[in-house]
Amino acid sequence: MSQFRVLIDTNDEKGLVNKVSSVFYKLDLNILTNSEFVDKENNKFFMRSVVDGDVNLEDISSALEDILPQGTNIDVIEPSKKNIIIMATKEMHALGDILIRHEAGELEANILAVVSNYDTLQSLVEKFDIPFITISHEGLDREEHETKILECLATFKDVDYIVLAKYMRILTPRFVEAYEDKIINIHHSFLPAFIGANPYKQAYDRGVKIIGATSHFVNNNLDEGPIIAQEVIHVDHAYGWKDMQRKGKDVEKIVLSRALKLALEDRIFVYANKTVIF
Repeated sequence: MSQFRVLIDTNDEKGLVNKVSSVFYKLDLNILTNSEFVDKENNKFFMRSVVDGDVNLEDISSALEDILPQGTNIDVIEPSKKNIIIMATKEMHALGDILIRHEAGELEANILAVVSNYDTLQSLVEKFDIPFITISHEGLDREEHETKILECLATFKDVDYIVLAKYMRILTPRFVEAYEDKIINIHHSFLPAFIGANPYKQAYDRGVKIIGATSHFVNNNLDEGPIIAQEVIHVDHAYGWKDMQRKGKDVEKIVLSRALKLALEDRIFVYANKTVIF
C-alpha cells in the first residue's frame, strides 16, 4: 500500500471535484485528506488530496490527465524526505531552530549542508554532524562570490529547497533563476518602513506596537516574493529595543520553520506572486 499527495491546479469549471474523486474510485484509492479552493477572481481551481492504494504514480497522473482540462498542472508525489541546503551568515537563531527540529525528526528533510560566508556558525552545525561549508566573500565582488556558491551547490544533486536562515546577502537574478520557487527566506516584517541597520532600534524609536516576521519564496524583487507564512506579536512601552530584537528573533525562527514544513509537506501552490496553502 503506497501513499500519494496529489496536487492539481487548473482553470475552474463545474464538476472538477467529482471528476477527480471518480478517478480515485476507479483506481481503488482511499482518500485520506482532501482540500480545495477556488479563486473566483482569476477562475483558478486548486486541490490537494492525500490518497493511498496499490497503484503507481504514473497511473494516477495518466488517469487525471485524461479527464481534466487541457493545461492542468498535476503533481503526484510519493512522500519522502526532501533534500535541502541551508544558507546562513552569523545569526544562529533561525538556523539553530531548524537543526533542532531536524534532529527531533519534525521535518521531512535531509539537510545536505549548511553554506555560509563566515565560519561563525561552524561549531554549532558540526554538533549535528552536518557538513558546514564556508565560502568567504572577502576580496570578491558579488558576482564572483555568487559564482563560487553556485558551483558549490551544483555538486549536490536533487536539491529541493534552499533555506536562507538569515543569510545576509542579496541574491542576483542568475541565482534566483537557477532555483526558481525553491528558495525560502525569512525577514522581520518592519519592511519597508525600517530598512538598513538595526531595524529594531528604529522601530523602538517610533514606538511600534507589533513585531512580526514574514517567510516567502525569493524572486527578483527584493523581499517581495510569494508569502508562505507570517506571524505577529504585540509589544508595548515597557520593551526596550533589545527586548524587541529578542522577541523578533523568536518570531523569525518559528515562522521560517513553519514555512519550511509546509514546503516539505507539499502544501503550497504558487501563482500570481502569491500562494495557496492547504
